Amino acid sequence: MSLILLSACEDYLERTPESVVSPEDAFRNFVNFQGFTEELYHCVPDFTNAYWTNSWNWGEDEIQSTAQTFHYIIKIDNGDFWGWQQQFDGWGAGWMDGNGAAANPGSTDRMQKRLWPLGWYGIRKANMGLENLDKMTDATEEEKKLIKGQLLFFRAWFHFQFMQYFGGLPYIDKVLPSDQPLRLPRLSYHESAERAAQDFREAADLLPINWDNTTAGRRTLGKNSLRINKIMALGYLGKNYLWAGSPLMNKVSTGSITYNQELSKKAAEAFGELLTLVESGQTQYALVPFANYSSNFYTQGQNWLMPGSTEAIFRAPTWGANNSNWNTSKQYQPSPHLTDETVKFLPTSNYVNNYGMANGLPIPDITKPDAESGYDPEYPWRGRDPRFYNDIVYDGVKVVQGSLPANVDQSIRYANLFTSGNYRNVNSGSRTGYLNYKFIPLKANRYDGGFDYGNSLHIKIPYMRLADIYIMYAEAAAQGFNDPTGKSSSFTKNAVEALNVIRDRAGVGRIAAKYQGSLEAFMEELRRERAVELSFEGHRFNDLRRWLLLIQSPYTLKKSIEFDRVGTFNTTDPKQNRVANLREVVILERRFTEKHYWLPLKNADVNMYLEFSQNPGW
Repeated sequence: MSLILLSACEDYLERTPESVVSPEDAFRNFVNFQGFTEELYHCVPDFTNAYWTNSWNWGEDEIQSTAQTFHYIIKIDNGDFWGWQQQFDGWGAGWMDGNGAAANPGSTDRMQKRLWPLGWYGIRKANMGLENLDKMTDATEEEKKLIKGQLLFFRAWFHFQFMQYFGGLPYIDKVLPSDQPLRLPRLSYHESAERAAQDFREAADLLPINWDNTTAGRRTLGKNSLRINKIMALGYLGKNYLWAGSPLMNKVSTGSITYNQELSKKAAEAFGELLTLVESGQTQYALVPFANYSSNFYTQGQNWLMPGSTEAIFRAPTWGANNSNWNTSKQYQPSPHLTDETVKFLPTSNYVNNYGMANGLPIPDITKPDAESGYDPEYPWRGRDPRFYNDIVYDGVKVVQGSLPANVDQSIRYANLFTSGNYRNVNSGSRTGYLNYKFIPLKANRYDGGFDYGNSLHIKIPYMRLADIYIMYAEAAAQGFNDPTGKSSSFTKNAVEALNVIRDRAGVGRIAAKYQGSLEAFMEELRRERAVELSFEGHRFNDLRRWLLLIQSPYTLKKSIEFDRVGTFNTTDPKQNRVANLREVVILERRFTEKHYWLPLKNADVNMYLEFSQNPGW
């Protein structure tokens, strides 16, 4: 039997001549070369759904319930930045590295899509494609540009993803031979960023705005929204320059803890070029009306429709839309009242304080009245930024919309988030007095049927959306020209006007005059606007790092809001509920040092050769 099986295996493994594809055939025409290139898209992790429950907010914005300790947010809070790595994450929960076949781009398992293994794989694959462009002989000029543009973009994108967490790295622009020792030194952050910028710029010049408007793209008409285009390349060209020009990256490259003005100007030019195309109606992108704001992050009952609408610029592919119905959608609600999932990710009170008043003014101290903004600590939910009511569930909000069984505590229909309320629970409820509902509808609970497959709740957060571009442009223009009214030569709006575009969409008061008088005052309000508009979308940790604020108080603190209810509980309009004894309590203080501005590289990697050094302090 063994001999028969062995013989059968040998026969099976013998390739027939027609099954052998030569390099010339593999790269000869657009369809074949695009088939090779498509795998790069499957190297982009879906960080939203990379595990049953998933952690991607590592700043002072979020805190986890105490039910489990394996998520990276817990390790970050403890200063253990090694935890992003597979060998320090026993559950394989981190989206940056993972266990099993995490380097398999062909897998349809979302949990096998991890940044570290697939990023390096993607860089090598992009280089393989670029080195075989000369074999694309049976193709039009348009088709050759499409292929080269995609390859250049992905090479730069994976390098950029690594750089923002680990600093300057070798920029690999060729296929490295397997029979020679590695000797590529780490570049400075600025050197790495300039190399990435060259690739992003060339990709932007080669690629169309919309594949649907190309001859090659009409073969997949209506299915091209994820394909790399000019707008994506310009967006990351600007982001790459802005990150390189930020205080942390400028410090490690030049020694200066200020913004690099020249790099900031380059960022503003790239963002300005993109926004001019958008505002002149030449693209498929536009800000989503605020009434449809949630379509940026989730859809329901239509698995074929990926969240993002017209605003999402760069997203990962989706591997199973209904996966959101398992635990991603349950990680924001108190257990056991609304769900059986115990791991919760909760907005901290200190971060929610960034949501100011509807008139556009900040709240200086939530425990004290403020005559200028109109904030009243006895009615802390009244008159707030409309995004507060969209994103945050606060005390008294009606959560369960339908009927409750007779044997269930009827009070759980409302979010009882006051200090002694039944939604407050450090283990599996709210530790902070708030819940995050930015990525789920109110009906996503066991009683309203929000978890049923029929509802097809599909949660997905984009890597980059148009609102982010406006805010990054404002930052780059202000810093590049040392003035809140600074603007690029490629766009008509200045920094203040760009921020007001986002405020106008949300129905919030514009930037007050007192924040336009100096760059320092403007940056204070810009950072707050970025915190609110992009809240919980995975940006805060890197923002605090690049601004050199991560290890500074109060950004090291995570707080809860504590209060008592007063008078008759208003179930119709919880904004009008009166509270007493409003105060904040520090739950956690993160004790970071300078080394925590960068993640540690894998020891196995830095031990490969002397020139690939570990980050300082690790």
